[in-house]
Amino acid sequence: MGPALGQHGLNIMEFCKAFNAKTQQMEPNSPVPVVITVYADRTFSFEMKTPPASYFLKKAAKKDKGSSEPGKSPDIAKVTWAQVEEIAKAKMVDLNANDIEAAKKIIAGSARSMGYTVV
Repeated sequence: MGPALGQHGLNIMEFCKAFNAKTQQMEPNSPVPVVITVYADRTFSFEMKTPPASYFLKKAAKKDKGSSEPGKSPDIAKVTWAQVEEIAKAKMVDLNANDIEAAKKIIAGSARSMGYTVV
C-alpha cells in the first residue's frame, strides 16, 4: 500500500495511524476493503467497508476456502439460513439490497458460488 500512497505524495505514517485507530476495535486479521480519496492539497479521507461475504461464509462454515469447482464437486460445507441472515445484516450497509430478504438472497448466492449448501 505504501507505493500507492507514496505516488500521490501522501504521508504514509499519517494514514497508518488513522487506519490503525479506526480498526482497533475490529477482529484481528479480518480483511477490510478501504476506499481512499486523495485531494489536491495531498490530504486524504478513507472509508472502510465490511469484510467480504466470502470471509463471513468461510468463518460460518468453519472452512479455509470455498470449492475449487463449485457446482461440479460435491458440496463442501453447509451454512444455515440463520447464519446467512446474520451475515446479511452485517453486510447490509455495503450490499445493493433494499431489504434483508434481498440481502439474504445475495449472500446465499455467494455461498452457492463457493460450493456451500444453504440449509
